[in-house]
Amino acid sequence: MEVLKRKEHIFHSSLPLAVYREVAAHLRQVEGVKTGFLSREGGIFDYNQSQLQGLWLEYPEKLDTPRTLLLEAILTYYAQCYGAWERQSIQ
Repeated sequence: MEVLKRKEHIFHSSLPLAVYREVAAHLRQVEGVKTGFLSREGGIFDYNQSQLQGLWLEYPEKLDTPRTLLLEAILTYYAQCYGAWERQSIQ
């Protein structure tokens, strides 16, 4: 039986590469959560913008409550430090 997956893209326009890597490392510690980087397409390199477009997340549709709370706590922590995430559900 195939487990339904939830997919999201999360973005922050000015988040440094190192912070994206740190966020991804923390999210990967949540059992069932997979994540990776979304490359920035085209354009000229600008130190005032992030080197990445964002992160993709994939996790079971029915992620249990403790893991869901941990995932959201990680994202909330970084939002408090750097500003709100833009989140987009992917079909």
